[in-house]
Amino acid sequence: MSSAQGVRPGSVRLHRKERREQILSAAARAFARAGFAATGLDDVAAEAGVSRVIVYRHFESKADLYRAVLERVLSRLTLAGDRFTPATIDTLLGAAAEDPDGFRLLFQHAAREPEFKVEIGRFQARSVEIAHRELASAVPDPAWARWAARLSPTVAIEAVIAWLDAGQPDRDQAAARILEVLAAIPAAASRAR
Repeated sequence: MSSAQGVRPGSVRLHRKERREQILSAAARAFARAGFAATGLDDVAAEAGVSRVIVYRHFESKADLYRAVLERVLSRLTLAGDRFTPATIDTLLGAAAEDPDGFRLLFQHAAREPEFKVEIGRFQARSVEIAHRELASAVPDPAWARWAARLSPTVAIEAVIAWLDAGQPDRDQAAARILEVLAAIPAAASRAR
């Protein structure tokens, strides 16, 4: 194909699914770098090494592409059995390691983008609900239990982002240290009486 047909000279021809993944990864990098408003589809296409036409073959709009990036990260974060366990931290670390830009986009940028607050808001609300269910029996005061339930998911996410920023040191140790920090939250909430 020629560049007039959408493939840049020298680019590799990929199967549809592989091309879509390539575009999603490039979009995560581009959006994480500059945010939704400041990133155009030309920026994403350049990051992916394809033409804008190729991007449009896979995504109807910039908003559709952004949502697909968020959904890809969220799909990696599905909490098995709606419980918070040590495996939850492993899941967060795994998702962050696999797609650092997408993880940052979801948790640092999407909540500030008016068009996408709903997606991240649902995930955050569900995380708080799960944390509250887990903490309610450990923290007898209902107000402090709500406080701990709101704080725990935030601390877990920020701890994973800090781990990314530190260069992803030993993942097993990171999980253990994050769990130690999280264990301090219900202990502090219980003493707050």
